[in-house]
Amino acid sequence: MTTETEEPSLTVDELAARAGVTVRTVRFYSAKGLLPPPVIGPRRVGRYGQTHLARLALIEELQRQGMTLAAIERHLGRLPADLSARDLAIHRAVVASWAPDTVAVLTREELERRAGRPLGEEELQRLAAMNVAVPDDGGHRVDPGLLGLGVELLDVPLGLDTVLAARSVLIEHSRAAARELSSLLRDAVAERDSTEVKSLSAHMQPLVVQALLTTFQRSLREELREWLGEEEAPRGP
Repeated sequence: MTTETEEPSLTVDELAARAGVTVRTVRFYSAKGLLPPPVIGPRRVGRYGQTHLARLALIEELQRQGMTLAAIERHLGRLPADLSARDLAIHRAVVASWAPDTVAVLTREELERRAGRPLGEEELQRLAAMNVAVPDDGGHRVDPGLLGLGVELLDVPLGLDTVLAARSVLIEHSRAAARELSSLLRDAVAERDSTEVKSLSAHMQPLVVQALLTTFQRSLREELREWLGEEEAPRGP
């Protein structure tokens, strides 16, 4: 498994397969400046890493949202140049939250190509239990937005029961927060007409999701710091 600290190890063919796009698409994005250049290795072969993969996934997500290439270029230009693969994945998760639920039916070969690795029967069972890739008439019904996360969780040294319990906690508390926030907003706009309410809802939704994500990240970081007995790094002036 490639991590952010390892040298880029994917060829352009492997990068395209992992991202579920064609090599031609990768080269097109690179020519447009949407992807950083690969690291040139032995025999002048370009090698790509996790940051390339995460950035490519973000570009594809922005396209699914209906953004033009010019708009995507402007959007990426506003992001810090040194974002890690993890930061890019979080950014993509926020963008993907506006997309309608999508399901792709893949063969096992296609699923393994998208996962970037062979999948044993036990791993397929874990993905099915997490509702990431569910067997369906000889293929697998896959949630593309969750596939990357599900594959990463295969390498986490936790039992499936723990992973599923964590999933239940996240669903339960996110739904509770959504209900309370919706109730709060409904009360605040109860006297306004429906057109104004829809406009306000569209404006507030991304702000609320970003606030929830930021708050959760900070809360989780504080909990982990307390659990591990680490001191908070001093802040700059």
